[in-house]
Amino acid sequence: MAKFQEKIKARELRQQGESINQIANQLKVSKSSASIWCKDITLTKEQMARLQERMVNKSSYEGRMKGARIQHERRLIEVDNLRREGKKLVDHFSKHDFLLAGAGLYWGEGSKYGRARIVNSDPNLIKFIVEWFKDVWGVQSEYFTLQVAINIIHKDRIRQVEEYWSNFLSIPLNQFTKSSLIKAKNKKVYKNFDNYYGTLTVTVQKGTNLTHKILGLVEKIRKSV
Repeated sequence: MAKFQEKIKARELRQQGESINQIANQLKVSKSSASIWCKDITLTKEQMARLQERMVNKSSYEGRMKGARIQHERRLIEVDNLRREGKKLVDHFSKHDFLLAGAGLYWGEGSKYGRARIVNSDPNLIKFIVEWFKDVWGVQSEYFTLQVAINIIHKDRIRQVEEYWSNFLSIPLNQFTKSSLIKAKNKKVYKNFDNYYGTLTVTVQKGTNLTHKILGLVEKIRKSV
């Protein structure tokens, strides 16, 4: 757009009540040029009032956003301090602590009948409980059977999902049973689609006696409260 055309357009916009900033941004010219071109144009009281209202609203919005950012940063610091306090409660994580922590997890998430089994979607929780089975109860790796459950929209990723769990837990794929595809409709599209690995069921084969031992431990904990 030629300079004279920009000037004409700038004056038209100014006469319509637009601010110098808006004119400069719309025409992609400097604020000084827009100001010089429009300096002799007088706005009506109504136009001046609208511009003033816009400025107040913009200032109020920017102030709220700044306040929200400050509040968010303060909250992050507060959360970090709270987590530090939580960590201080355990100076050394002993084998006895490991025993009780695993019992608590099994109490909440584990099977209460049949073979020892736990289901969860948190990889770190699953890894913790697998190590708990191994270290506390002496379960050997070959006695684990694993099964993935995931929405059917991930059917083309099944191999990838199974390999993820296999690698993460260091348990071979031949110990996985056929994955369960859940047919529930899921209209929402998640940003982490390619990083979602469903839930995993970990079962200890020939683990019925183990279940009774674990439940005995849980009962002991329950009655001590």
